[in-house]
Amino acid sequence: MSPFANIQNLFMHLMEPWFMIAASATYIPQTIIGLISTGNYSRLFSPSAFGEELFGNFWVTMGPQAKAGAEQVVVPLLEGKVSGGKVHDHVVSTPVHGTVLEVGAGSGMWADILARIHESSAVSDGLRSRKGKGGITKIYGVEPNPISAATLRTRVNEVGLGDLYEVVPVGIEDVGDPTKWDGRIEPGSVDCIVGIRCMCSIPDPEVNIQHLYKLLKPGGSWYVFEHVKTTKGFPVMPLYQRFANLIWMFFMGSCRICRPTDQTLRNVGEWKNFDLTASPDEPPYAVLPHVIGVLTK
Repeated sequence: MSPFANIQNLFMHLMEPWFMIAASATYIPQTIIGLISTGNYSRLFSPSAFGEELFGNFWVTMGPQAKAGAEQVVVPLLEGKVSGGKVHDHVVSTPVHGTVLEVGAGSGMWADILARIHESSAVSDGLRSRKGKGGITKIYGVEPNPISAATLRTRVNEVGLGDLYEVVPVGIEDVGDPTKWDGRIEPGSVDCIVGIRCMCSIPDPEVNIQHLYKLLKPGGSWYVFEHVKTTKGFPVMPLYQRFANLIWMFFMGSCRICRPTDQTLRNVGEWKNFDLTASPDEPPYAVLPHVIGVLTK
């Protein structure tokens, strides 16, 4: 790579959060007008509530773009083709199967991918012969936001998962409480947990990750693709990331870019296999570094 290309790459990584902040800021007028038109003045004058509203409007456009950029690693991850932070052209771990818990399902961004994997496993015995696992038999989509949960129900029907996918309209802490929703997910009953860029936004991450760990069966798999707190370029990059996060938090709802999600997952309990790492190609100056992999309980 030429010196100019190196400088350009450095600039793009350093500016990545600011580009997203700037894009979110363009939705401020739309958000203000929307809240005024609905008479929702309390959210208008609450910084946290306004930030959530702003991020929701921004994500309608940004979400599909973010998904398109992540599919090249997320699809292989769920197909069992990722290890050591690398995508392989063959199965190297257990593909998603059995009873699946999708965390932060939102409005169904990844529903079509889950449907594609389910359909593929239904017409082929390949997964069974390679790893001794069948296909997806049940999906719980955890989404406490009532508007997103309603959209999610429509989306899963559109992609053909209506009979397989159950929307769980409560927070992680309440999935086992039948008084909070019309169902119950028992501890140790989930074969796979899917978490795609969601742990950065959940409340009380240490507590809720512990809840999720208890739901996973021994031998179960947790599929992770998350941006995390940087540990590289000390002390410059961690300080720069922390500074960016101070502005980021006002424009990106509950999302935080300084969460050590990888360490929280490592420390939540015992793992038979903990394959969670950054891509070997990711530079040390990434402000939004990602980790990817499969954890086996």
